[in-house]
Amino acid sequence: MTHKIAIIGLGIMGRRMLENALQHPAFEVCGVWDPSPTSVAKTREMAPGAHVAANAQAAMAGADVVYLACPPGPRKTYALQAAAAGQGVFMEKPLGTDNAQSRDLVAQLRQARLPGVVNFTQAASRGFEELNRAIAAGETGELLGIDIVVNYPAWPRAWQKDADWLRLRDEGGYTREVISHFLFLAGRFLGPLTLQQALPRYPQDPTLCELDMLARLTTADGRPVTVMATTGGQQPDRQEVTVRGSRMNHQFREFFQLWRSDGGPWVEAVDWRTEDPRSSALQRQLSEVDLWLRGKPHKLATAEEALAVQELVEAMLVGRS
Repeated sequence: MTHKIAIIGLGIMGRRMLENALQHPAFEVCGVWDPSPTSVAKTREMAPGAHVAANAQAAMAGADVVYLACPPGPRKTYALQAAAAGQGVFMEKPLGTDNAQSRDLVAQLRQARLPGVVNFTQAASRGFEELNRAIAAGETGELLGIDIVVNYPAWPRAWQKDADWLRLRDEGGYTREVISHFLFLAGRFLGPLTLQQALPRYPQDPTLCELDMLARLTTADGRPVTVMATTGGQQPDRQEVTVRGSRMNHQFREFFQLWRSDGGPWVEAVDWRTEDPRSSALQRQLSEVDLWLRGKPHKLATAEEALAVQELVEAMLVGRS
């Protein structure tokens, strides 16, 4: 059995999901849409056979599941339209930027035929799978905390510049787009987090998003999650999340790489010789979407998990000393 999937938003994430959905045996793409002629042109070039609908509602008509890769602003509207039609709602994060509106969205999705799910792409990844195995086997020892380090020469990154909203303070910024993934990771492995301190730095232009972010969060039992994120300078992008254990540390790099150290040199913990890391996470995510749509247990992020991350992120962007 295949599921008909509609894709709303054809920026980089929408096109990546389209490419992977076309390759996944559990899905049939029934319609796609984006208001940007540039994004539509790139989509037609990548997938000439994709049905580009005249509007979002036409793209969503007849779908079993709607994937929302649009900016946060219209996400709630489309999500509730899909839920009202009995369709599954599979969303990018954040759910939004207004916490009250997002709480209302989550409450309404809770009453839908299928509770909504969110595309935190590491949820079903090989890295998560391996770290879960190492924890269960006792290899990590006691989990002590998590350190998140992000450095970008510029934001948005070169491949993201078509999505101009990412540079703006209202909806964009890398704390929402990137650090949110790592806060989800921390929550999955350590449990719920509370923000203790956050020191964002902004440019003089009030319309632009954050430059730097320093933050400290803790679990209920006091284990720390630290965030150090900066922009500017000249170096390759750096995205590292170190899960510290009393016996062994694990470190995620660039989302899909997983390394480990027992005090000696870092060694790779995941062997990619038999699988393409670029498509692995999304193929695995789509397999989890298939399980979710069939009412089976799955690893996808729930809307409640995404809301918890959003509330932490929005508090970090305001700052807390």
